[in-house]
Amino acid sequence: MPGVPDLLRDLARILPDWCDGWYLFGAQAVQVWGHPRLSADVDVTIRLRSDDVGPFVAAMHEAGFTMRVPDPERFAAEVRVLPFVHSASGIPVDAILAGPGPEEEFLARARVVVISGVRVPVISPEDLVVTKILAGRPKDLEDVRGVLRQTGAGFDSERVRSLLALLEAALDRSDLRTAFDDEARAVSKTKS
Repeated sequence: MPGVPDLLRDLARILPDWCDGWYLFGAQAVQVWGHPRLSADVDVTIRLRSDDVGPFVAAMHEAGFTMRVPDPERFAAEVRVLPFVHSASGIPVDAILAGPGPEEEFLARARVVVISGVRVPVISPEDLVVTKILAGRPKDLEDVRGVLRQTGAGFDSERVRSLLALLEAALDRSDLRTAFDDEARAVSKTKS
């Protein structure tokens, strides 16, 4: 998508000054680990060094990112998201505020990749699959199949199943591992 390289370059310049960690996820990560898919926005998870989002929002504004809501502090407190738009490209950026639990693990396992000449931390393919299984929409399940097709033998399915088991227990669900196994079987059949 035009404008994404500049957007990523601007994020890579500003986020390390304000965050203990960050990573790209969503459709942009699917393009790294799976197959190309159009998306109207860019999603990042960030772990801010301070609970006070005001100075961070001001710094992002100086770096070329404008807020899409009138009261970012209240919005972030309610939904843990800071919705920006990259002024130069017009592309929306949703900055998800990392919380305890899986996001901490996702931050620790993010892998730095080079996208259009920019070094960017990206959610691991295994963790991306977990988030997509959890979302469970048809396009998310197609993303899972794309990641499984592209990553091949190096993909850690047991890690995915282990994390999905923890999420099933935490969310009182029993369908996540089955959904993953169904997608893995579908991919395996197409490779045969």
